[in-house]
Amino acid sequence: MATKIRLEDRECPLSTTLGIVGEWWTVLILHDCFDGYSRFDEFRANIGLSSSMLTSRLKTLVEGGILERRRYQENPVRHEYVLTELGRSLRPVLVVMAAWRNAQLAPDERSMILVDEQTRREVEPVVVDADTGERVDGAGFVYTAGPAAGPETRERYGDSDGRAART
Repeated sequence: MATKIRLEDRECPLSTTLGIVGEWWTVLILHDCFDGYSRFDEFRANIGLSSSMLTSRLKTLVEGGILERRRYQENPVRHEYVLTELGRSLRPVLVVMAAWRNAQLAPDERSMILVDEQTRREVEPVVVDADTGERVDGAGFVYTAGPAAGPETRERYGDSDGRAART
C-alpha cells in the first residue's frame, strides 16, 4: 500500500481505491475470492505469495472492509476470508480489467474469458450509465468536482456546475 499520497490525491476516488486494492497481489487474492477460494493455504498455493506477504495483504483487505475474517476451525484455530458486500462490489472492476487485457489479444491467445454461464457464449463487458444505458467510456463523459472537493480538485476539474476545467 502506498504510504505517501499527494495532497490532491487524498480525495481522489482512484487514488484511494488503489491504496486499498491496487497492489498486484491484492488483485490476485480478490480474483481467488471471486473463484470461491477463502482459505489462507488456498491463496498461498494458488498465488505463490509468501506467508508474511499474504498475511499483510489479507489484513489490509479486512481493515478496508473488503474481506471478513471468519473462524472455521477450533483446534487448531483456522480462519477463512470471505468477501463482504463491499468486496463483492469490486467484481465488475476485475471483470472489466480482464476484458481490457483480453481485448488486446487475439482470441486464441486468451487464457481466460468471460462467458454466459448458461449459453457458454463469450461476452464483452462494458460500463454504462445506470439511468440511460449509455457507455461511459467515450468523450461525452468527464469528471467534475463533487460536493466534497477541495481547492486542488476544483482547480483541476472545475466547479460542480458540471463543466470540467480542462477537456
